[in-house]
Amino acid sequence: MSYVLTLVAAREAMTLTQPVIDRVRDALGAGRTPVILAAGEAADIPGLASDDVSAARTALAGAPVDVLVTRERGRRRYLLVADMDSTIVTTETLDELAGFAGLKAEVAAITRRSMDGEVDFSASLRARVALLKGLDLSALEAAWGGVALTPGAQTLVATMRGWGARTGLVSGGFTFFAARVAALCGFDEHWANVLLDDGVRLTGEVAEPILDRDAKLAALRALAHARGLRRAATLAVGDGANDLAMLRAAGLGIAFRATAVVSAEVANRVDHAGLEALLFAQGCPRRDFRE
Repeated sequence: MSYVLTLVAAREAMTLTQPVIDRVRDALGAGRTPVILAAGEAADIPGLASDDVSAARTALAGAPVDVLVTRERGRRRYLLVADMDSTIVTTETLDELAGFAGLKAEVAAITRRSMDGEVDFSASLRARVALLKGLDLSALEAAWGGVALTPGAQTLVATMRGWGARTGLVSGGFTFFAARVAALCGFDEHWANVLLDDGVRLTGEVAEPILDRDAKLAALRALAHARGLRRAATLAVGDGANDLAMLRAAGLGIAFRATAVVSAEVANRVDHAGLEALLFAQGCPRRDFRE
């Protein structure tokens, strides 16, 4: 079995030069001639016998370069399932919403524990939403005004759809935000939790059943089955503990700016670059990106 190691630099921090690429290739002690996917930004080192990335990361000596490894055959995936908060968007939308109740720090602390896997996701979501009881619905629109897409999010979705992939946004957050993010990025489908209200204010409750890690895994499997895809043809991306099940189950699971518990479990991770790194990991050169 042959593997490809992909290097992706954070362009705002450094340029991926030929000496850097050569240093990594020498550390691996094997591999064919590197293929440049984007000048100064991304390159493939094909023809490796192992998927171990430790030598490559050691050779980079802490440089802001992400290292991803895939099998050489079948690199393009035909299903993308993505988490929303801190993945497709830069923030945790529930934390931002809590800010309008003066509770951002308190809610964010629970969010961090949940994303680190220290507390049950469903229980933590109910607890966080309960703190928002009585919050005026206008706060949802105000919170939406502060939501920003992660660099590369629209390009990732558009490019994968361009080669025929199905794309789904599967969020433990809320439909108010997920529907809008899905529309902005062009996702084919989206799922999220539903905040309950009385027509004027939030009731402090979330509709059951809660979309949790098991539901994310089920969505990945259901979408793959509907398209007749094998596991190897699927890609999942996320950052928190509630994403781990789908990241492990996907043919290519990528931890994006992930928590420590996720980074420890998932070999392929993006810590420095944007979401376009997921396209480079599939062997797609920048010239073929769709904006």
